Amino acid sequence: NSHSEVKMNVPGKFRLNQAYPNPFNPTTSLNLHIPVKGNVNVQVYNLHGQIVNTLLSGNNPANTYSLVWDASNSPSGMYFVKAEFGGITETQKLMLIK
Repeated sequence: NSHSEVKMNVPGKFRLNQAYPNPFNPTTSLNLHIPVKGNVNVQVYNLHGQIVNTLLSGNNPANTYSLVWDASNSPSGMYFVKAEFGGITETQKLMLIK
């Protein structure tokens, strides 16, 4: 019966939610959903393809992660955040306006 069910917060599939706020100054937040334990890599790149920041890296358990990028030391401009997990890659644009 439904009185004895335990709700689980394990996400159903790998997903990188949209950054909020975007455009931002100087911090933005993203939620990352990992459905099973595995190697994950989330990095921020500039327009030259250089890594500016690593938000999450390594073997992580299934969960929903709240990631924050503090770009206080980065110049204004467009950036990309790329999340990789289990052969899946999700990318989105970020706009830093100072």
